[in-house]
Amino acid sequence: MPFSKPLSSASNEGNVLALDSTDMAQAKLPRHVAIIMDGNGRWAKANGWHRSIGHVHGTGRVKEIIRAADKLGIKYLTLYAFSTENWKRPAGEIATLMELLRDYLLKERQELIDNNIKLNALGQIERIPVEVRSILEETMEVTAQNTGMVLNFCISYGGRAELVRAMQSLALDVQESRCALTDITEEAISNRLYTCGMPDPDLMIRTSGEYRLSNFLLWQSAYSEIYISDVAWPDFTPEHLKEACTAFSQRKRRFGMTDEMLLKKDSL
Repeated sequence: MPFSKPLSSASNEGNVLALDSTDMAQAKLPRHVAIIMDGNGRWAKANGWHRSIGHVHGTGRVKEIIRAADKLGIKYLTLYAFSTENWKRPAGEIATLMELLRDYLLKERQELIDNNIKLNALGQIERIPVEVRSILEETMEVTAQNTGMVLNFCISYGGRAELVRAMQSLALDVQESRCALTDITEEAISNRLYTCGMPDPDLMIRTSGEYRLSNFLLWQSAYSEIYISDVAWPDFTPEHLKEACTAFSQRKRRFGMTDEMLLKKDSL
């Protein structure tokens, strides 16, 4: 899985309107983009602020990137918002993150509806506080029939936990004779994941310069192109998203085939 640094070190505010440029219109865009939104706390600390300020700024960036992805024509956007491991963080920080999620959903629900965006929550959402979970479920319900971009929030999500859940489901079906061992295929496993019915991510972006998946979409990322940005999430602009998509368009995705095989396949 190739890694890449940004094509440029621009840190200025990206203008979403600039994403209509001819080069992006002609580029091969990823259908599904997944983002590990990393660096809120370190960004705040570097500026002499409390970690919570980083999360506030990071939430504001979420809104901009969703708008930009939709404008670019990305069909699926998956954002890693809160992991199963994040429950180990201090109670005060968890409370802040849950309040930010609640406020975001209340403020942005109408915009999701107006822009025909469908919201999904992937993860152990039963662990989310009842008040926040209720608002989350209401937002998913009112956007369920939208036919535009699919926005996935990975909340209380862990890739290993997702795979355990899928294996337990399949094992139960075998135990109760609803399927045989030979029925357990890659497709069968994919159909038991939170992302059932969605294409795997074409492009996975990680911000803040870290080189790891952090238990994110472990099964689905098998052939994802990985793009590493040194920019912390609160500074990650629509222009940085455009750079990542431009880098993706320049990648050659072989899926185990040779160049000659790809040329033959493309000529058919």
